[in-house]
Amino acid sequence: MIVLGKRHTFSEAELERLKEAFGTIDFVSYRNQEPQATIKHLQYAIANGRKSLIVLNTIARIPDELLSYLISLESHGISYLSVESFLERYLHKCYIPEDQTNVDFLEKIHPYTQIQYVLKRMMDYIGAISIGILSLPFALYSIYRISKESPGSIFFKQTRVGQRGQRFTCYKFRTMHEDSHHDPYTRENDTRIFPWGRIMRKTRIDEVPQLFNVLRGDMHILGPRAEWDILVENYEQEIPYYNQRHLVKPGITGWAQVMYPYGANAEDARQKLMYDLYYIKHWSIALELKTIWKTIQVVLNKQGL
Repeated sequence: MIVLGKRHTFSEAELERLKEAFGTIDFVSYRNQEPQATIKHLQYAIANGRKSLIVLNTIARIPDELLSYLISLESHGISYLSVESFLERYLHKCYIPEDQTNVDFLEKIHPYTQIQYVLKRMMDYIGAISIGILSLPFALYSIYRISKESPGSIFFKQTRVGQRGQRFTCYKFRTMHEDSHHDPYTRENDTRIFPWGRIMRKTRIDEVPQLFNVLRGDMHILGPRAEWDILVENYEQEIPYYNQRHLVKPGITGWAQVMYPYGANAEDARQKLMYDLYYIKHWSIALELKTIWKTIQVVLNKQGL
């Protein structure tokens, strides 16, 4: 694979996944150089490895001479894709332009249709009741351990942002000591978390009380993460199109949670937004089942934080 330009910066995790799919990856820059120099660079990259795809990872206009060369490569079995199409097809996320000059990608991102919503709610009720019954022994034991290790309230309540920006109270098992110092982000080896609280986070047991939110209609089982309203206010100022994730109800877990590690800053929130928008845009029963399967893998591997 050849990446032409530097519009999107691929993360280390993304590069590892792409290397598994394409083998070697060559990066070619063409800004501030003559088309012939770029063409020679491309010819060298093609000659030194089996390349079948060129990703147009660029904002700047591609010169006619270079574009003609790219078109000619199709007859040799080498195709090209825009970075937007590439990210959706191979990394399953929607590219968000930082310059806010192109909003075409927003046209196909819309709330669930009535039929999709009915299917989602049916799955919510079946899932919430089933998970509630299966997790009851773990929930009761967690109540005991919370009382023993960190006396105080059993539940953690926080105002979260739901569909269309509406606020609601989200319920979780408390995993941190009461009156811990304020920090909106949870970090590795966070000293505010007591021992059983850390186990609950890794196994997602702390999320069980959110089943009440699902049954009440605040949330779905799967969807964009329900974020704290204070964080949302900051994200909407820093991240373009962040409010698009509020087109649908949030979820206990979702595509972004299983595809990207726990976030600790605004850039992580931006990356997760790309996955959230992909989930909304491409929602289907197949994607729902795939998200469930990946969630099970995450829980079994104890990848929570």
